[in-house]
Amino acid sequence: MSKLLVIGFSLGYLALLFGVAYAAERRSAARKSLVSNPYVYALSMAVYCTAWTYYGSVGRAAHFGLEFVGIYLGPTLLAPAWWLVLRKIIRICRLQRLTSIADFISARYGKSASLGALVTVVSVLGIVPYISLQIKAIAASFDIITGGPGSGLALHSGSAAGSALYTTAALAFFTIIFGVRSVEATERHEGMVLAVALESLVKLVAFLAVGIFVTFGLFDGFGDVFAKASAVPALSRLFTLQGAGTSGTQWFTLLVLSVAAILVLPRQFQVSVVENVNEDHLRKAMWLFPLYLIVINLFVLPIAFGGALLYAGRGLDADTFVLALPLDSGHPWLALLTYLGGLSAASSMIIVETIALSVMMSNSLLMPLLVRMPAAHASAQTRWFAYLGQVALQSRRLAVVLVLLLAYGYYRFIGHTLPLVNIGLVSFAAVAQFVPVVLGSLYWKGGTRRGAMAGILAGFIIWFFTLVLPTMVGSHMLPATFISEGAFGWSGLRPFALFGLDGLDYLSHGLFWSWFFNIGLYVGVSLLAEPSALEQRQADVFVDVFRYRNVFEGPAGWQSSAALPDVRALLTGFLGKKRTAQALRAFADRFPDAHPTETLATEADPRLLAYAEKLLAGSIGPASARLLLTSSVGVEDISFDNVVVILRESQQLLEANRQLQKQSRQLQRLTADLRTAYDQLQALDQQKDEFLYTVTHELRTPLTSIRALSEILADNPDIEEDERNHFLQTITKESERLSRLITLVLDLEKYESGKATLDCTPVDVAEIITDAIDSVGQLVRAKGIRLDVAVPPGLPMLSGDRDRLMQVLVNLLSNAVKSCRADGTGHIAVAAQTPGGAVLRLSITDNGKGIDPAYHTLIFDKFFQAQNQTTRKPEGSGLGLAITKKIVELHAGRIWVESQPERGACFSLELPTVP
Repeated sequence: MSKLLVIGFSLGYLALLFGVAYAAERRSAARKSLVSNPYVYALSMAVYCTAWTYYGSVGRAAHFGLEFVGIYLGPTLLAPAWWLVLRKIIRICRLQRLTSIADFISARYGKSASLGALVTVVSVLGIVPYISLQIKAIAASFDIITGGPGSGLALHSGSAAGSALYTTAALAFFTIIFGVRSVEATERHEGMVLAVALESLVKLVAFLAVGIFVTFGLFDGFGDVFAKASAVPALSRLFTLQGAGTSGTQWFTLLVLSVAAILVLPRQFQVSVVENVNEDHLRKAMWLFPLYLIVINLFVLPIAFGGALLYAGRGLDADTFVLALPLDSGHPWLALLTYLGGLSAASSMIIVETIALSVMMSNSLLMPLLVRMPAAHASAQTRWFAYLGQVALQSRRLAVVLVLLLAYGYYRFIGHTLPLVNIGLVSFAAVAQFVPVVLGSLYWKGGTRRGAMAGILAGFIIWFFTLVLPTMVGSHMLPATFISEGAFGWSGLRPFALFGLDGLDYLSHGLFWSWFFNIGLYVGVSLLAEPSALEQRQADVFVDVFRYRNVFEGPAGWQSSAALPDVRALLTGFLGKKRTAQALRAFADRFPDAHPTETLATEADPRLLAYAEKLLAGSIGPASARLLLTSSVGVEDISFDNVVVILRESQQLLEANRQLQKQSRQLQRLTADLRTAYDQLQALDQQKDEFLYTVTHELRTPLTSIRALSEILADNPDIEEDERNHFLQTITKESERLSRLITLVLDLEKYESGKATLDCTPVDVAEIITDAIDSVGQLVRAKGIRLDVAVPPGLPMLSGDRDRLMQVLVNLLSNAVKSCRADGTGHIAVAAQTPGGAVLRLSITDNGKGIDPAYHTLIFDKFFQAQNQTTRKPEGSGLGLAITKKIVELHAGRIWVESQPERGACFSLELPTVP
């Protein structure tokens, strides 16, 4: 295919990325973000799938079968734990305004500049080879598509190197424009993120297109590819891990390395942590990102086997199968799409990785040196701080160019001789040295700066010796005896059998020894000495981060000894006047008592110093921010002795406060108890008065009737016999009524005073129901009421006082009869059942006027009808239901009513049965 055509499409594609990024930046400036959604976030995380995935996985599968799956299975298995681990890292970085993995580790272990520098050096040396393999992929793909499949063997050719250099220069320009435009590194790069998300879609579509073409165009589907591959002995062994020569240890190592990479690779940290705009986006990314990994790897084996079958004996590098197959089959446009997919995979990694490394190099290598240089005099402070801000910005742009030049140099001299996946795995092992200290920072408060430095440094040295130096043997930079005989001729220093450990593959061997010394020294050295005061404060923030809500919170650790104008000048130099004014207003809104806008003589509040430190950390890193505040503004860090004094005083104040709060709660409880008791006494007094009034009223009615009739009989001895007999019968009835009322009052007094006793014997439920119905039978017949009884045979016996239970049923039946209409439509239903458990339920239902739900509890109070004439119970003494409830409760049962106005009422009671 014509070079001019490929170059044109390449430049056009890069122009498209520029356009997308520019549109995203414009929308972001207008506060209409295009990237604030979980789908873009998940796609940006797919920067994990680089040229290694696009080309290298096919090459790996062609030689080792299913082994490549381990690189993607690790992140998939870790994804469900992101809500616990990654969300915690995001929250920490947002609270502390951290912008890289170096800032993260440095901030946790005392904001150490030396530790941040060490992490940066390890990252650069570990990641530069990884960036170089992207350059190699670009060079190889351009060489193949413009010169044919065979040219893929000459990846070191001048034309390939030239095309890689030009593409690298274009990507450096793109990265500087959309990734390093502001000194504040915490400012999100929405244009870059959207461009990376678009590239993730392009490489997915392109890889699926070539996979479908090979599987269903060159072959007759998956079955055909696998069937033909299984007929070739060299390929049939690749169907199992054991047949491909992949041991369990090697498989486990791939899982561990991929889990480490998804957490601590600088580019993954950049897109998943720094560029995160909403923690809730993790919820969708937890399944979208693993789904992306699964889909993009569906056709890896068919392409690998298809290329191996079609190019058998031709010696073509398996890494080039993805491009060579469509190109050699006469489909140049599909090959061009595939080439653009590979360019997307490589360029997205280069862009994000160089942004992350440039921030680390500026914040952790250059700025700690510059901030130690004091301004010449006070009047020059503002200009000096502004100068530092410009240096920070320009240094990041230069760092982008420097990183890409280092990667290009590595490719030209070493990387072009190594397979893509081998380079990637070595880089994974380098950043894996950060895993112990990162996990320790999240869950262990005992880790110290010295322990972290010792662990990372030891792990890095072992990694370099066992995994990097052997690659220099192939490029003739080291003699072959270095591997066979060991360094200095000592067999114990052989890079693939360090200290005599044989039997492991080179990757598992290197990771084992590097982590052995890394974890051992990290834990051991940390346990030798107590953490410093600053390390303890940072450990509290990191481990217990969810106790804090925003950047204003968290331990400060500053003494108020800095003038407010100096702090304002410092912030203005890095953030500008507008951004500084906004920040100070936000602080004033949060802490009105701090007065951050007063006169020149005002000292800065310690909380403002902590706030300023976190704002500066977003621009120059946490270590440099602390150094800058200490050296340039003149604030003092709180000493350990001061911390002890403050903690002691705080403890005493807290203890006194706890005692006061405890006494206050006790007083509140006592006041509430007294108020409750007073209310109860008031209610009882009112009930007593109402009870006496009602009893007096109820007694007066029959007495008045008896007295009146007796006087009539006494004053009229000649009254007719019939009328005399009528008066005497009325006197007798009123006397019986008076007697019943007195008996009820006496019974109620016994129940309420606890003097009532029960004569409990086994009681037949059906029998007492029958007797109760007989007692009210005349009333039922007189009103023409239909009575239904549903008492199944075999009901359990009750243990109770038969007479009292009879009284309960008669009272309920009498009330039901009085409630029913007298027009012949009345209906009463009596039912007994066992709802479950050792209880028996009796219910009496009528179709009378019903009772409002508001009075379902009140009707069981004595004389309730006397104080609520609009909601009366059936006519009677007013004590029947009250006594009924007391009798049921004495039998360890309960009674309740279910009713609605004009819909009748259902009185139910449950009583325990005989065991």
